[in-house]
Amino acid sequence: MSASTQKAEIERLEKAFWKSIAERQPETATKLLTEPALMISTHGVNQFDHAAYIKMANDDRFKLVDYTISDMAVLFPTDEVAIATYRVAQKVEADGETTQMDVYDSSTWIKMGEQWQCVMHTESPVASSH
Repeated sequence: MSASTQKAEIERLEKAFWKSIAERQPETATKLLTEPALMISTHGVNQFDHAAYIKMANDDRFKLVDYTISDMAVLFPTDEVAIATYRVAQKVEADGETTQMDVYDSSTWIKMGEQWQCVMHTESPVASSH
């Protein structure tokens, strides 16, 4: 498989994951996650299995309303590891309040057999310009 084909596959998987969040389809997302998986965000470090992810994704107190992914780059340190970095402008609804967030994200994907799975995702707020 060519490098450009592999890069396109990781980009497709990232976008599929985000779509599953927006469309509230956690069962689709868990097919893309290792078990357990890790997430680091402003809420701290979170390790979760598929059942915990589904519970978290179905929590009505939080909803991804809209998002735009840009500036995606993918690095392959080995044939079985891919790291995707990108920026996301996202609108989220938390506890009834809508907030616009601009963040940098990264995901680490590992190849398990023929399937890529995300083992870790990070999200950091973009620093406000002064």
